[in-house]
Formats: sequence, C-alpha cells, structure tokens
Amino acid sequence: MATETTASTASACVGPNGSAIGMPQLCGDWVWNQVFWLVLALVAIYFVLTRVALPRIAAILAERQGTITSDLAKAEELKAQAEEAEKAYEKALADARVEAGKIAEQTRAEIRAQVDEAQAKADADIAAKTAESEKQIQEIRASALANVEAVAKDTAEALVAALGVSADKVTVDAAVDKRIEGQR
Repeated sequence: MATETTASTASACVGPNGSAIGMPQLCGDWVWNQVFWLVLALVAIYFVLTRVALPRIAAILAERQGTITSDLAKAEELKAQAEEAEKAYEKALADARVEAGKIAEQTRAEIRAQVDEAQAKADADIAAKTAESEKQIQEIRASALANVEAVAKDTAEALVAALGVSADKVTVDAAVDKRIEGQR
C-alpha cells in the first residue's frame, strides 16, 4: 500500500514510469509552480529592462533627437545664409546691369561725339576742297576766257588777212573786244 499512497499523492500528470503525461503546461497540478516562475522571470526581465536596457535606449534616443534638432537648426541657419547670399547675388547682378547700362550709354555718347566730330571735320574738309575747287574753276574760266579772247583775236586777224582786207591789229582787237563785251 505504500506504493499506492505514493502514486496517489503524486500527480495525475505523471505516468507510472515518472514521465509527464501530455503537455506539462496544461496540467492543473503544476499551474502554481509555473505562475511562480513566470512572475519571477517577468520581475527579473522588468528589472533588467528598467535598470539597464531602457536607460541605454533612452540615452540613444535622446542623443538622436539632439542630433536631429541640431541638424535642423543648422539646416535652417544654412538656408537663411543661402537666402541672404541669393539676395546679395541678385542685388549685385542688378547693380552690374545698371553699371553696364551706364557704361554702354557713356560709350555710345563718346562714339556719337567722335562721329559728330569726324563728320564736322569731313564737312569742313569737303567745304574747303569745294571752295578750292570753285576757285580753281573760276581761274580756269578766267584763263579760258582770256585764251578764248586771244584765240578770237588771232582767228579774226587770220580771217581778215585771208579775206584780203587790210586791217591793223589794234582795230581787229577793238572789234573783237566790243563783240565779247556784247556777249557778256
């Protein structure tokens, strides 16, 4: 009977050879033993997590957040600097365009003045050459008239001699002069 008492005080979850029947986790006799170890494991995990792992994770997250915040602040600062640089560039570009316009207008004015000066000089040269040419033409006309007069006198003398009329040179010259005066 002693064997029966031992077997009856043993659990219904243990077979005659001492091995578990079915799944030991589902045995009602062992539930409190499993609950004890479960609570003990959870408390141990809780202390390990709260004392070791979570502070490290919190520190890493805080560091990352600090890095992100500082990077965002630096990005905002760089963005502001870029905007200022762009404004300065736009202003410098506008100033350069205005200055280029002034230089172009000044150059046009200088070229216009040079062209006007050259044109005035050319007009003066042309006027001087025209006056000189007119003077030469007047001289040539006067010379031609004098030559025409001399040729006319010589021709009249030769004609009078060819006709056989006797006339002296002074009479022929006076007749030619009178005729030329009537033409003018």
